[in-house]
Amino acid sequence: MANLWKMSQHGTKKRKLDRSTEDYMYFDSYSDVTIHEEMIADTVRTNTYRMGIFKNSKSIEGKVVLDVGAGTGVLSLFCAQAGARKVYAVEASSIADQAVRIVKLNQMEDRIEVIKATLETIELAEQVDVIVSEWMGYALLHESMLNSVIFARDKWLKPGGLILPSRADLYIAPINDLVVEGRLNFWSTVKGQYGVDMSCMTDFARKCIMNKDITVNPVTVEDVLSHPCKFAELDLNTVTLEQLRDVRGVFSCQCFGSSSIHAFCVWFTVTFPAEEKALVLSTSPFKPETHWKQAVLYLDDAVDVMQDTKVEGEISLHPSEENSRHICIRVDYVIGEQKKHSKTFSIPDQYLEVK
Repeated sequence: MANLWKMSQHGTKKRKLDRSTEDYMYFDSYSDVTIHEEMIADTVRTNTYRMGIFKNSKSIEGKVVLDVGAGTGVLSLFCAQAGARKVYAVEASSIADQAVRIVKLNQMEDRIEVIKATLETIELAEQVDVIVSEWMGYALLHESMLNSVIFARDKWLKPGGLILPSRADLYIAPINDLVVEGRLNFWSTVKGQYGVDMSCMTDFARKCIMNKDITVNPVTVEDVLSHPCKFAELDLNTVTLEQLRDVRGVFSCQCFGSSSIHAFCVWFTVTFPAEEKALVLSTSPFKPETHWKQAVLYLDDAVDVMQDTKVEGEISLHPSEENSRHICIRVDYVIGEQKKHSKTFSIPDQYLEVK
């Protein structure tokens, strides 16, 4: 799951939100139709989940399934179609009311029970054989919904039970951004067009554009300047809440050719187990676009590189101090012969819902 937000920079220190306020803001953002339309319309996302569930039908048929963060209930319906005996569809936002209607419309109310509550507060009549959840946010961990999946695993999943998806991987690569380059160069063209020199605006524009926000944008293959580097892997069968407080890894890559690095690009994959070949849902710029797009982390200044210029460093993801559902990303990096640089990026807290 991923919501849309408006980027903003604040000079004053932000007030830390209490957990109930964080949860209210999070669940309220899923009460509008727009985010659900966006997710269902994401055919890469929805079809991969559908195939991932059907490929595991032998483990689902006649079994009990827990759908964590069920939304409109589409994954619960896929599980029922795959033969589940009982599906508990847990959804805390008001969209649960629509899930009830959808389940009834599809004549599955005898097998799917929609529970309108937070996962951490529910009581089930039985342990479950399977957990399914579409918990992923921008840069994988934004919104921290994986925490609820882990809670469900530890409390409700039978030993040896199945989690769909079962693994997540994080990747990083340096990128060129011709749009940003064009916007920065724009101020040097004003004099030729209007006779007024505004080239002094370039530094101001750079500070505004290449800021500390995590920017969610689609990145084209042509913009990626190296092979992807996998820097972290999460096994959903074993990962702990403590480990999620600081997901980190190192990366090292070599540039394809002469260009300028404007930013780092972060994306993820999740994997569904299967008897023959595992099924992968990828948000890579090398694959068809999803509603997650990619997380772009701008450097303070562009850096010119050549063929085989080495780019290496360490990246860490951790919850924001102001809102634990928001993610922060710190990158320590060295490009070529330059000295080490560090920058911490965060998700802005003002959301923009498209109505």
